[in-house]
Amino acid sequence: MFNALVVEKTESGTQADLRQISYDDLPAGDVTVAVDYSTVNYKDGLCIGPGGGLVRVYPHVPGIDFAGTVESSDDPRYQPGDKVILTGWRVGETHWGGYAQKARVKADFLVPLPQGLTCRQAMAVGTAGLTAILAVTALENHGLKPGTAPVLVTGAAGGVGSVATALLANLGYEVAAVTGRPETADYLKSLGATQIVARDDINELTKRPLEAETWAGCVDAVGGDMLARVLGQMCYGASVAAVGLAGGAKLPATVIPFLLRGVNLLGIDSVMQPFESRQKAWARVAKDLPLDKLEGMIVPAVLSDLPRLGKEILKGQVQGRVVVDVNA
Repeated sequence: MFNALVVEKTESGTQADLRQISYDDLPAGDVTVAVDYSTVNYKDGLCIGPGGGLVRVYPHVPGIDFAGTVESSDDPRYQPGDKVILTGWRVGETHWGGYAQKARVKADFLVPLPQGLTCRQAMAVGTAGLTAILAVTALENHGLKPGTAPVLVTGAAGGVGSVATALLANLGYEVAAVTGRPETADYLKSLGATQIVARDDINELTKRPLEAETWAGCVDAVGGDMLARVLGQMCYGASVAAVGLAGGAKLPATVIPFLLRGVNLLGIDSVMQPFESRQKAWARVAKDLPLDKLEGMIVPAVLSDLPRLGKEILKGQVQGRVVVDVNA
């Protein structure tokens, strides 16, 4: 028997409790992993709580990310003792996830832990950090280079924003960090942000489809009105990598920035990325993300903290990256 956070459907909604389950309870899969660490993402908050349409079958074990050690494997790619990472593939949503001391998944869902990273550090990155890496890579593939205008990061104190800020600063970019929480300014500067932009200064729509060319690129975790406003502030030929919708799914924008300034809007998905793309992204994490800055983002947690943290992340009250020690 081992510990897991199990979510049950109730008459009034859902209820998440720490309980013991067995190997027989785990879903089918090629590889059984002894989980060392997991983390907390926005989707996890939904799956722990209201479901958000992501969870279809209860009881359910959430946790869209985990890192740990292979315990047994029916797939020749993985052997007992191998260190592995899982992010995405709808694990923690339609398939039981990492909020347990053991997990059983398809081998195709896993990526070997790259040299230079521990399981704890990998979960400090997690889906949020992987998304940030993919976003920065996409911006650079579309021409972003250091030494021009600042790069804007919206929702900068959150998981994606924190990693994007640290990564961009480490690569030599001037980073302007947007936050609605003034108390996070020192935290964002410690990650490398050189400019703090108040959310209210950029979140209000304007009737002008174009404003002064201000940003060389943008990693946007907010969407909605803020993204619409930012599109009109991009430099000629610059790109915005859209990674989230904390401010809403609607985009009340015009096509003018695309037509008159050649602005690019790049969609970033980390859930269904193919294996090769994931490997490259994780290799870049180990090479380009400053691990001392990563350490400064970490908020430690244990399984029993998750019901509270799930509620807090849905309210935008979590700063940095939560790392859950499932064995503590």
